[in-house]
Formats: sequence, structure tokens, C-alpha cells
Amino acid sequence: MKVYISADIEGVTGVTHWDETDIGKPGYEASRSQMAAEVRAACEGAAKAGAREILVKDAHDTGRNLTPADIPTGARLLRGWSGHPLAMVEELDRSFTGLVLVGYHAPAGSAGSPLAHSMALRLHALEINGQPASELRLAVYSAAYVGVPVLFVSGDEETCAEAHRLNPRIGSLAVKRGVGGATVSLDAERAVAGIRDGVTASLAGDLQLCRISLPNRFAVEVTYRDHPSAYRASLYPGASLRGARTVALETPDFMEVLRFLLFVT
Repeated sequence: MKVYISADIEGVTGVTHWDETDIGKPGYEASRSQMAAEVRAACEGAAKAGAREILVKDAHDTGRNLTPADIPTGARLLRGWSGHPLAMVEELDRSFTGLVLVGYHAPAGSAGSPLAHSMALRLHALEINGQPASELRLAVYSAAYVGVPVLFVSGDEETCAEAHRLNPRIGSLAVKRGVGGATVSLDAERAVAGIRDGVTASLAGDLQLCRISLPNRFAVEVTYRDHPSAYRASLYPGASLRGARTVALETPDFMEVLRFLLFVT
């Protein structure tokens, strides 16, 4: 059994303010430590279920929040960004049994988290087929594109609810909920134990039930906070402006969506 774990930080329990997500800012080290603990728990849960290969992608900001010392013996860590369109699930392919998402968060325009965003803070909104395109949705679609089921998700309540809307068979643990500019979080011990146990339970089930089908076509709209960014993005082949701050692309190929997002974010 081979498991891929993609980890972000904004959906980690207790993380509430942007400073706590940014290297060198107050509170970052505590957030980084909890991110590492939740990732270790996911690795331990996968190993308990029989995983013999585990690849962890550090998918937050610089991609340099986790170190090899943070992951269990035998796991591998993918740090930094190569520039590949799969981005937060780079190197995921059909050789993996399943995908686990740790620390994921609500999308741009949502009230589900004080840290809600999609891909880049300069985006006001990101939609695919009229639905908010969270980083969770992009990861789930990416997994479907390469033929891998998403087995378990941890993060804020809105993220877990979205995972269930995509497929109610996906396991989840909501470690916090957003309330305006605040969060209400589980204690660190319960979050870690819940992730460990949740990953083990998800891997013990019928993994094929966790698959989703991709849409036949993708209508993507990216709305920026400022209009010059939209103009630049509209120069992508096949893209067009819709108003001053929104650029759109339609395609039947999800990889083309990812290439577009790589260019415009």
C-alpha cells in the first residue's frame, strides 16, 4: 500500500491569524509544530493500516515548513515547488493507493475561516463550473485526474463539509470552525489522535467508494482584487476578460485548468 499525504497549515488546529502561517512571524513556530504533529499522525495512521510507502508533500507557502525530522522513519518528504501544475499534489500518480489531505481550509470568499483563500491572496474569488474552487476541490479533482481516490481530509468545518459534498465516503476530521476573525479549535491531542485514527479507518474501508468522477467540461473564473492582474491573466491562450477584474477559461481538459491556474496565480 502506497499513500500520498498533502499538508497545508491554515486548516491546522489552533491556527487563526496570518502571522501564524508566515515564516518568521509571531506564532509561526507553534503552528509549524502542530502542522508537523498532524502530519506525523497521518503517517502513523497510514502505516498502522498497512502502508509501506508514504510520500508527504509540504504544500504551504514556500513548501519548506516541514523537515525530514518531522516525519516518521521510512516516509519521504517533498519540499519546495518544482513548478509542476499538480502543485499541492505534485508527483501523485496511479501507483498510489490513496490521497490524504491534512490542514486544508475554506476557499476564497468564504466565511468558514479567517484564513479563507484559494491559491493566492490576490484572488478575490476562484470558481469552477459556478462553484467555489477551494484548494481541497483542486486536490480532489487532481486525484481523480490521475485515478487516485481521496480517503481522508482534516481542516476546518467548511472544508470537511465540502469533502462530503464531493463524496460522502471520504473520511474527515474538522479540527476547528471559523467565527468572523476567530476560530474555535480542538485541543492538539484530540486533533492528532483523531487524524491518526481517521486515516487508519479510512484505509481499512472500501477505497473504490472514495472515488469521484470529473466533470466533462470546466468553466473557470478567476476574480482578482485589482484589474491589472486580470488583464495580464487574460493573455493566457484561450482566456478572456469578463469585466475589469475577472478572467475566464473553458476547457474539457483538467490539466489545462491546472496549467492556467499555474499561470494566473
